[in-house]
Formats: sequence, structure tokens, C-alpha cells
Amino acid sequence: MFDIVELDAATMLPSKRANGVTSAIKRLLQPHKCKRFSVALDNGKEFSRYEEIVSALKLKVYFAHTYCSWKRGLNENTNGLLRQYFPKGALFDTVTDAEMQTAVTALNHRPRKILGFKSPFEVLFGKAMHYTVSAQVVALQI
Repeated sequence: MFDIVELDAATMLPSKRANGVTSAIKRLLQPHKCKRFSVALDNGKEFSRYEEIVSALKLKVYFAHTYCSWKRGLNENTNGLLRQYFPKGALFDTVTDAEMQTAVTALNHRPRKILGFKSPFEVLFGKAMHYTVSAQVVALQI
């Protein structure tokens, strides 16, 4: 099965050091080279080797302005969606790989208005999905 992000030990970085982050970005984006044109990064030290990403993947890199969260709408929206699975204050070192994979898969297959009510999975892989909801009995109290 295709998926946008498949979490494994190599995806989960032990630290935010620039060499590990740069390697992970290159490895994760390489298979999708023809489907992306740019990435937007924060101003943290972990992105200090961005030139390697530019040369390896032939894409443009943009940096967000500090303290301007409204300029990073997709990032902030995704953080909000993740909060449905991991409330504010949740300790991510206690989250299991399976719990994280469940959240990532659900978000990758969640239709978005901005994508014409297609999911990120459908847009990235060009595959039409037909999402169904299992029939459930709903009891109404009067």
C-alpha cells in the first residue's frame, strides 16, 4: 500500500541535529522528486545544511519569518489536526510508533477542502479513493 509517510526507526530522529534532519529530508522526499517544487523551513539550527537539500533534490527552499505563524498556514493547520490525536501537553516520548502511525495514516487519508475534497494521499499518488463509513446504529433519546 502506498502512503505518504511510513514511520519506522529510520524516520524517527533521535535528535534535531542538522546532519540527521538533512539526511531524513533527502531520503523522504527523493521518491517524490517530480511532485514537489519547494519546501518551507523554520529558522532552527536543524536546517542549517539546507544547501545540501537544494542541490540533492533540485528544489527551492524558503524560510519562515520568525514569530509569523500566519505565514505558515499549512504547518499550523497540520499542528491543529495532530492535536486531535495528541492534546496539547502530551509527551511525545510516551507515544508509541503504532499510535503515531495511526494518526499519520488518518491525516494522509482525510479529505481536505483545499484539495477539492481529495485526501493528500489521492493528490500525491493520483489514486481515486472511495471512502466509506460503516453503517452504525444511532439511538436518539427524546
